[in-house]
Amino acid sequence: MALSFFYVFEESRADWLSLFGDVELKSWLLFFIAARSSVCSQVLLQVEICEIEGNIFRLKIDEATPLRARYKVPDVLTKEPTTQRLFISQKEAGILVLSSVSEDYKLQVTANPFQVELQSKGETVLSMNSNGLLYFEHLQPLPCDRYTAKSGNSRTMNDRGKQEDLGLWQEKFGSFLDVKAHGPSSVGTDFSLHGFDHVYGIPQHTEALLLKNTSDGDAYRLYNLDIFGHKIHDKIGIYGSVPLLLAHKPNRTAGIFWLNSSETLVDISTKAVPLSSGSAAEAAKQRAVPLTDVRWMSESGIIDVFLLMGPTAFDIFKQFAQLTGTQALPPLFSLGYHQCRWNYEDEQDVKAVDAGFDEHDIPYDVIWLDIEHTDGKRYFTWDKKKFQNPRKMQEHLRKKKRKLVVIVDPHIKIDPTYTLYSQAKDKGYFVKDRNGQDFEGICWPGSSCYLDFTNPEVRKWYADQFTFKTYKGSTNILFVWNDMNEPSVFKGAELTMQKDAVHYNNWEHREVHNLYGFYQQMATAEGLIRRSSGKERPFVLTRSFFAGSQKYGAVWTGDNTAEWSYLKISIPMLLTISMAGISFCGADVGGFIGDPEPELLVRWYQAGAYQPFFRGHSNMESKRREPWLFGEKNTQIIREAIRERYVLLPYLYTLFYRAHTAAEPVMRPLWVEFPGKIETFGVENEYMLGNALLVHPVTEQEAKAVSVLLPGSEEVRMNMKLLSCSVQRSVIPVFQRGGTVIPLKTRAAKSTEWMIDISYELHVALDTEACAIGELYLDDGHSFQYLHKKQFLYQKFTFQKNILSSSGKYHTTCVVERVIVLGFGQQPTFVTACSKDGKGKEVVFTYNMKTSALTLENLALSVDADWQIYIN
Repeated sequence: MALSFFYVFEESRADWLSLFGDVELKSWLLFFIAARSSVCSQVLLQVEICEIEGNIFRLKIDEATPLRARYKVPDVLTKEPTTQRLFISQKEAGILVLSSVSEDYKLQVTANPFQVELQSKGETVLSMNSNGLLYFEHLQPLPCDRYTAKSGNSRTMNDRGKQEDLGLWQEKFGSFLDVKAHGPSSVGTDFSLHGFDHVYGIPQHTEALLLKNTSDGDAYRLYNLDIFGHKIHDKIGIYGSVPLLLAHKPNRTAGIFWLNSSETLVDISTKAVPLSSGSAAEAAKQRAVPLTDVRWMSESGIIDVFLLMGPTAFDIFKQFAQLTGTQALPPLFSLGYHQCRWNYEDEQDVKAVDAGFDEHDIPYDVIWLDIEHTDGKRYFTWDKKKFQNPRKMQEHLRKKKRKLVVIVDPHIKIDPTYTLYSQAKDKGYFVKDRNGQDFEGICWPGSSCYLDFTNPEVRKWYADQFTFKTYKGSTNILFVWNDMNEPSVFKGAELTMQKDAVHYNNWEHREVHNLYGFYQQMATAEGLIRRSSGKERPFVLTRSFFAGSQKYGAVWTGDNTAEWSYLKISIPMLLTISMAGISFCGADVGGFIGDPEPELLVRWYQAGAYQPFFRGHSNMESKRREPWLFGEKNTQIIREAIRERYVLLPYLYTLFYRAHTAAEPVMRPLWVEFPGKIETFGVENEYMLGNALLVHPVTEQEAKAVSVLLPGSEEVRMNMKLLSCSVQRSVIPVFQRGGTVIPLKTRAAKSTEWMIDISYELHVALDTEACAIGELYLDDGHSFQYLHKKQFLYQKFTFQKNILSSSGKYHTTCVVERVIVLGFGQQPTFVTACSKDGKGKEVVFTYNMKTSALTLENLALSVDADWQIYIN
């Protein structure tokens, strides 16, 4: 519906000036408001409101006729969303009420003061500009004396560090001068979340799961920065930014997605307000309800915000994925264990480490090479002395059914003899400085230029660098790690690129900063796909990310430290990233900086084994820490932790398929699975892996016991109880939820590829109704055949009325060898397995009366067949 009216901000009055023309039934509500500028002129702002299918509402505010186009974030949304028609349900002086197609939602737009209120079935869920904090710095012509103009903006965007006010058009940060070629252009507004006092999201920060009240301190900052050994409980932005905030209460989850890639601050204030209005005396008698105000402030761009109405957390995840895409389905090898270090010295070192895993019977899939493997930090090259025959080295790994990952950073060494540099220079592919010259900064190679990944032509050219013909010494078992892509600029302001650097289409860096790493990972993933003619799935790990990065690979939490506090904080950090759509995430096991004591290293391996991305990594100044260097006892515990990971891979791979197809986070906070249990809302020391496993890593030194919160309904004896668990060093508490079936491998092998033909076992945990359900996803583990030719198995397992059933379609030689039924009430008299054709056989079983566990052995039931097991 297109409806036009004008709204004017004035000091004494604000009302509808006109409401004209016949209502044209379309998908958008379009109207204009006028903002008073610093020179007392009025500038029309165009406001657009629409409903998007799936309980999403979009609100955009831009200048109606700007001096030049303002930056609108491209490429993050997978497509332009499909809008739905809004209907006028009420119209009166100063108020317009619009109804959604389903009539479940109403939008009330008020003129004086300008506000938008979103209601669900009569209940106000959220409102915009309730506190009157909407602001929009419109573009202005360059004043004659830029140094004397005064800013009327209530908050300076760059408020960390020493800064001098040089007026609207320039800022000085230490010794760095930021020249705003088009003047100040910040935008912001506030949202009130009614009835909510638990809010989550907006990664990445080294912070708790629950977002904190910022009234008395710093706002949460979204600004991608290279921060070595980032402080714990600091709201400064670190490597990645996803401007998605979730709010939850027992009967509803809501979300706000603020689509802006410039530096952004988020202020949060939670308070209690009376349930209903009236006199002060009446209000005092009313029950107070929580209200959370969230203020978003961005340095530039437009206001483009999506209101995700849920109503469940899983609905929010689907709605965000509908906009930005789902998690890419990773190749199976990348869910195994990764061994990394800055740096493995040479080919002999790589072979020795690889052999060490075999010698100590520890599974692993990938060995990694950091920057020292290159020829003088020239990416896409090899050190000629240390890596004389990289192809032969990779063939050695291939025979072991393992892979190699190498680092490829975005900065390019300034060297006319370096082909990558000279080509990019000739083609004009580098980011420019404000004077039109190639931007130069210092990074690992010394003086460097930075590829402009915002340019689609640059991305295409960059993707072509990964072809086997161009990337000499690479093979199809080589995959990629994008680091330093915030971008990191040594000796730069806050160790990053100056905001007045210039990108493709003459956009300043301030507009696109948080997208830089997103675009590099996009181009890298495309390069790996293209080198296989579109047949093979890529694996790309990136340090910097934005909303939508899940479409291109994995992320990690960056340069953490080998201390217990960093192990502890890694859990809420990963949960927050997971809720923001990026399921494939992890933290460096053992801590990147420093030397972990053996106990810490062991506990970190145990935690990492139950997290999505599992990599051990360390700094060049750290002592070597391969898993067998800490004594036989610790080696044994680490070996068992990694083996547990490999045995769990069928379940984990199935979870990634669910993330890929249904946007369900692999790793999720307890409250997501138990949305009505208030006790879970702030829990961050344990989490759910899928819907079936509750994991409680041990994060305290010398812990002898931990208290595990077991939420649930009748499936847990006391409904919501803390269970004290003994945790000797070899133990990490992991519980299977009643009512679930999880698929496992019967044993681990040297790598994922060695495990293809190993048989399966099913763990069936019964609920109070003696029922359970689960599933298994299976494909070739590496190609896009699952997508293009539907070549995959999606097997469902149900246990009901003492019958375990399997149904699905796909061909595999694997069998289900063993089934363990947990919580089976009594010893059976006999058990029979029957195939679809009716043929049956008696099953060997054992029953443990103490644990109520029934074990069925020697089944040899085809994974790809339909069958049933009858327990009598």
